[in-house]
Amino acid sequence: MAAGAAAGAWVLVLSLWGAVVGSQNITARIGEPLVLNCKGAPKKPPQQLEWKLNTGRTEAWKVLSTQGDSWDSVARILPNGSLLLPAVGIQDEGTFRCRAMSRKGKETKSNYQVQVYKIPGKPEIVDPASELTAGIPNKVVEEKEEGDPVNERGVGTCVSEGGYPAGTLSWHLDGKPLISDGKGVSVKEETRRHPETGLFTVQSELMVTPALGQAPRPTFSCSFSPGLPRRRALHAASIQPSVWEPVPLEKVQLVVEPEGGAVAPGGTVTLTCEAPAQPPLQIHWLKDGMPLPLPPSPVLLLPEVGPQDQGTYSCVATYPAHGPQESPAVSISIIETGEEGTTTGSVGGLGLGTLALALGILGGLGTAALLIGIIMWQRRKHRGEERKAPENQEEEEEHAELNQSEEPEVAEGSAGGP
Repeated sequence: MAAGAAAGAWVLVLSLWGAVVGSQNITARIGEPLVLNCKGAPKKPPQQLEWKLNTGRTEAWKVLSTQGDSWDSVARILPNGSLLLPAVGIQDEGTFRCRAMSRKGKETKSNYQVQVYKIPGKPEIVDPASELTAGIPNKVVEEKEEGDPVNERGVGTCVSEGGYPAGTLSWHLDGKPLISDGKGVSVKEETRRHPETGLFTVQSELMVTPALGQAPRPTFSCSFSPGLPRRRALHAASIQPSVWEPVPLEKVQLVVEPEGGAVAPGGTVTLTCEAPAQPPLQIHWLKDGMPLPLPPSPVLLLPEVGPQDQGTYSCVATYPAHGPQESPAVSISIIETGEEGTTTGSVGGLGLGTLALALGILGGLGTAALLIGIIMWQRRKHRGEERKAPENQEEEEEHAELNQSEEPEVAEGSAGGP
């Protein structure tokens, strides 16, 4: 008796195991027909069978009649006992069971787990970046309209539309998977479901911090993996943004022509903002510390300079990696010439009027020194002549005295002759 009970228990276990083993996982494409066979049922009527289903369309098990009912447009039993679903939808996901009795009285059960799917089109990378900055997270250099700030966004956004189930998106760099670590690599994902069709839109935004010294044009790619096994991944077209490496920031210099910043009324002044090797995104100008309402430009031209143009000027260069940097200020002033030749308002050295005045003074001093020299020379010469005149007079007197002494002696000699 015990042996018989044990044998009956094993028969029950094996029968249940057979029901589990006989369960099949069926995948069906949305919108296409699906046929489920009722195993063990006779191929032709009369048949003893029963189809039951529990899907998104039902709140509990639904029993279908072989005679047909209001469910015929969704699922109906064919003459051979199979179940036909004319156009599978998302609501048809669930469990389908058939219990059939053969003509010999053998009962067979069939179990199906139905899952539907829809493969979307190839994913696409929208809003791709054209240039990245090495060492700077999430910053992308964009060519925008003048005056617009630099936008911070990711490398690109990979989008897959119209799929079911949702599936997943993956990013690759030069063929290797990119794993989000919240530091050098960050991925922002979003999944939306259409309220009417029930299909999914999946998008994934990639943000990276390019390493210094890496390839100048890395290859980023994106792929979509359906949420069903044995389904091939779909790949988007890759992108290759260029990576810009910032150079050590140098000081911004301001060059002014004419040198020194002094100009005559009506003249022209040219200010040139010289930035380091890598070009900044924008260059703006300041006068006396206040922004000038001018479009960004590395050159500021001041034609026909007047009093309103006098002041201190500087330029501000905005770099994508370092932000704004202001140059040292330079002064612009006007040279005003008076009636007496004096000048005012010169900057950075002697003006032309001051130089002329200095040369005039030096010339006057030189002329005065020359005249004084001539006068002194003439005076010395006159004194020399005065000294020489008395000396000559004494010589003449001495010579006369000698002549007088010689004359008597001659006379005496002549008198004592024969």
